[in-house]
Formats: sequence, C-alpha cells, structure tokens
Amino acid sequence: MRLRKLGSSGLFVSELCFGAMTFGGSDGLWGQVGKLGQDDADTLIGAALDAGVNLFDTANIYAHGRSEEILGRSLKNLGVARDDVVVATKVASSMGDGPNRGGASRLHILSECRASLRRLGLDHIDLYQIHAFDPATPMEETLEALDTLVRAGDVRYIGLSNWAAWQIMKAIGITRARNLAPITSLQAYYTLVGRDVEREIVPLLASEQVGLMVWSPLAGGYLTGKYADGGHPEGARQTELDFPPIDRVRGEPLIRVLKDVACKHDRSSAQVAIAWLLKQPVVSTVIIGAKRVEQLRENVQATEVQLDPDDMARLDSASHLPIEYPGWLLNAPSNRGS
Repeated sequence: MRLRKLGSSGLFVSELCFGAMTFGGSDGLWGQVGKLGQDDADTLIGAALDAGVNLFDTANIYAHGRSEEILGRSLKNLGVARDDVVVATKVASSMGDGPNRGGASRLHILSECRASLRRLGLDHIDLYQIHAFDPATPMEETLEALDTLVRAGDVRYIGLSNWAAWQIMKAIGITRARNLAPITSLQAYYTLVGRDVEREIVPLLASEQVGLMVWSPLAGGYLTGKYADGGHPEGARQTELDFPPIDRVRGEPLIRVLKDVACKHDRSSAQVAIAWLLKQPVVSTVIIGAKRVEQLRENVQATEVQLDPDDMARLDSASHLPIEYPGWLLNAPSNRGS
C-alpha cells in the first residue's frame, strides 16, 4: 500500500481508503447499502489497517449517524492510535425535520460538526467535507464556517464532495481572496464506465492541485462483470439499488475488454478497474467499501496490478467519452483565431 499526498497539502493518505457507508443500516435505503454491525466493522477495519490503509471515510447521513458511531467505536476497540489514522466525514444532508437541519449554513455545519465528533468519539476530524452543493446558502458563509472549525482545532483539512467545476473554482477563489482554510480535496464519482469528471473537473483539480477521492470505483459493482449481458443477480448491489446510473449499452463492450485485461494479468475485473484509477495522476485515493473480509482483501490486491501501456490504451479506447463542444473545437487541427 503506497501513500500519496492529498492535493497540495502535507497530509499523506493511503492510495486506498476504506469507506464505512455499509455500517449501521437497518431498513430503507441504508439497509440496502449495508447492515454491518459492530463486530463485522471491527473485523473489516482491522483487515484494512493490516493492509496499510490509513484513511477512513464516512458521513453524518450514513445510516443517520450510526456509521460514524460504529467507525469510531472500531478504532477504539482495536486500540488504534489517533495519529495513525486519517478520519474523514461529511456534512450537508438533512439530519431531521425543518429547514435548518440540513444544508451548508453556518448553523448546520457548526452544530453537525459537534454531533459528528460525539458520534466518532474523537477530539478532531481530519478531513471535513461538504457533501453536496447548497444553492440556498452563500458560499462565503459555508467556507467561513469551515475556516472557523479549522482555526478552533475541531477540523484539520476541508474538502468538497459532488460539486460542479464552476462551484469548486469559485470556492477556491473565495478561500484565496479571504485567506480562509484552503480546499484540499474533492470526493467524486469516477470509474471506467463513468468518466464524466474528465471533461472539466479533472483538469481543474490538476491545475489547482486539489486531491481527488474517488467514490464507487466499481460503479456499484457493475465493473465486477456480474451484471454483464443484462444480468441481475439476486441480492447484488445494482439489483437492489440502481445507483449510480450506468449506460449499459456503452458498458457492455468495456466489460469484455476489462475481462480480457484481467485474464492477461490473472486478476479480477474489479482489481483491474481499481488499478486503472490508481494510474490516473489526479487521483489521491480510491474509496473501497466491503461487506466481507474476502471482498476487502481482493480489492486491496488491486494495488499490486501493473497495467502496461497497451492495457491502458485498450481500456481508454473502450471507455472514452464522446467528444462534446468545446472539446471538438479545441482539439481541431487548426483552431487559432476560430
């Protein structure tokens, strides 16, 4: 397991991050995502630590706070030294009834940070991320609230999640103009079957040296190949929860190439899909979730896969994005003065 810097900060994180979204669900949406209890979580967190993972990601909304509680308890049960792990959580989703129980207002951010610290059983959060863009709150208010938390010592670094390129760039501009805590990272969906971030977000992150944390690297399990040819295996993630959305017409040829490359390396399709992401320069860490230790260990072995230029070319060709404006104009042989 290699370590990488998170954006331009001095914080080093493991190239794979353990995502705790499967912890604590009981019914409804979170029951579909995962119903792992404390004993299962302790086993998985222990296996992740043994594999060299030092970054653990959750959110206040995951199982309505139970994910944070279980993650925090696991770290204590396993006797993990606080400075040996990087704990990330998120805020913005609605945590109750009423207009002020969600969003990215100063009121909600400050109150939910305290609540997350209590649930995690920690004295500080290493990476605190705004889970979604809040159009009702001035961006300045959101960023100043995060800066308040950093200056108070409750938060070490701040990040964003699921924001558009223009929103990220505006936030960066505000933090620089007002000397606020900088944007360290973005958490975003990025997979071989969903490369939309490459249009504007990836170039922005590379330009401004913001780290990328990838969520759902296997597209909800689609890139394992178990859904090929229209399959819907019983109990599988995409069968029960059709998220994230996938263009299966474009995905089927990719699955065939993915299987060929995996066979060449005597690896699984999932390992190759994760290895492809780890080859992308903008990626700081890839978030992997698991319900079983065997699944976790298989995904961790993706760090051992050595894709050669031919592998990368085949995977890129099978998954590339259709060219949209202004891309087709900017890439034209003669575009000066156009």
